[in-house]
Amino acid sequence: MKFDKAQQVKNSMLLYAVTDRAWTGDSTLYQQVEQCLKGGATLVQIREKGLSHEEFVAEAKDIVQLCHSYGVCCIINDDVQACLESGADGVHVGQDDMEAGDVRTLLGEEKIIGVSAHSVEEAQLAQSRGADYLGVGAVHSTWTKTDAAPLTHHDICDICAGVAIPCVAIGGIKLDNMLELTGTGVAGVAIVSGIFAAPDIQAATAALRARAEELVQA
Repeated sequence: MKFDKAQQVKNSMLLYAVTDRAWTGDSTLYQQVEQCLKGGATLVQIREKGLSHEEFVAEAKDIVQLCHSYGVCCIINDDVQACLESGADGVHVGQDDMEAGDVRTLLGEEKIIGVSAHSVEEAQLAQSRGADYLGVGAVHSTWTKTDAAPLTHHDICDICAGVAIPCVAIGGIKLDNMLELTGTGVAGVAIVSGIFAAPDIQAATAALRARAEELVQA
């Protein structure tokens, strides 16, 4: 995909869908991703823990193409090699994964790099090493990240104010608590179960998209 990267990244943060096949049920992950795209997700991150490398790349290729057909970027969680092989738009790494500067060396300037940040210091270091955006959290306790201590509203404000790149909030964010982030400066929200565990993924995503727009415009 060809885009003005900085502007595309900022716009993509609004409703950032993070996959989890725990709730696929009778559907495939591909079908679930398509439903969230129809509902208005602005970015998809593929997060897989149980597939072989070959299976992951094969799945990612299909989902990347699907996302691109909707004009949406697709990010791979952690796996730089899978990003390169699948044609994904970039990688998101945590503090315990490959360092952002090393990721940039491998991926080049055009790919998107996101880094998880839990403090101003981590955020500023990631920015200085080439991160394009930050995942800030956890906002609330969540079973997907049991080791992540929740950040306060003040913490999130400080991180957003301390960097020039966009920040997306993650961790236990739902339709009924999203507006608690008003005034923090986040560019959007990243959501896992609120999308992929929903009985109607398209409808849930549409409602979350509308609430996210309300949040960032407040």
